[in-house]
Amino acid sequence: MVKHLSEQTLPRLGVALAFQAPLKTLFEQPDDDFDLAEVVPDILWVDQGEGVHPRFIDDAEGMAWLRALRANMPVIPHGIGMSIGSARPQDMEHLQQLQRWHQQLQFPWHSDHLAFHVADRNGQPINTGVTLPLPRDRQTIEMIRPKVQQVMQTIPVPFLLENNVYYFDMPDEDMDEARFLNTLCAETGCGLLLDLHNIYTNAVNHGFDAMDLLADIDLRHVGEIHVAGGMTHEGVYLDAHSDVLPDLVWTMLEHALPRCPNVGAVTFELFGSWYDVVGEQRVRAELRRLKRIWADVFNSGGGALKSATRARHRAGESALTS
Repeated sequence: MVKHLSEQTLPRLGVALAFQAPLKTLFEQPDDDFDLAEVVPDILWVDQGEGVHPRFIDDAEGMAWLRALRANMPVIPHGIGMSIGSARPQDMEHLQQLQRWHQQLQFPWHSDHLAFHVADRNGQPINTGVTLPLPRDRQTIEMIRPKVQQVMQTIPVPFLLENNVYYFDMPDEDMDEARFLNTLCAETGCGLLLDLHNIYTNAVNHGFDAMDLLADIDLRHVGEIHVAGGMTHEGVYLDAHSDVLPDLVWTMLEHALPRCPNVGAVTFELFGSWYDVVGEQRVRAELRRLKRIWADVFNSGGGALKSATRARHRAGESALTS
């Protein structure tokens, strides 16, 4: 029996900042500008490859810092290593590594990308280094369905997949993007990590109306929202996480957030290499604006929202292991 996101309870945690090492001082002094951290788990371990034991070696210093951060705010993993859209079988060793993370950090949900980056060559995995889009058809959904079930059986919290950015179209697809996302979530039980900047990027590059696509997505499946900014390079708009939010992304967020009954967080993403360019003042201003929108939607008020977040966090604190 598929258990849908709407049948599970996601804590309403608030506004998150995606962790990058150059932003570390922000996490050490959040100043109530955000409520939780999102971290790519793959950057805190070394994957030595299939057939090597031990395969995964944790960054001891990084994990100690993360556990200290977890004592002050929730930490949500957003993976890049699952490659759930690969035709290869599920990487169970990777999944078991995520299970160990859950045992340590007790995160209330986790996510990865609706894409693939691992291909097969003569039975050996090849990492392309980029997340590649999937065909929007029945075969893709049928391929992903058992993998989603394996993820949820191994890690017993809601699992979200993020809509991907794409820079080329595939011909003769069976479904448009909204129908594909709606069908995938309904039939597999995964939730949707709705990346509004990915939609914006695709709309700019492919000439469709971002708001029209957003209107067709079943927002009941959304467990988390990503927002970011980008840049244009040689005539192509890039999902570069290099700037503050474009105006239309703010409009999309203000439209979508009240219509997402199961959303747990809104996360601002900025690559660390752009932090000095954007600057701490502008980053904090974006986070505070996100918190105002969050509080307005959920009628919490800043102080009440922070108290509720801390209460939810304390309730799970005893499960954290050192």
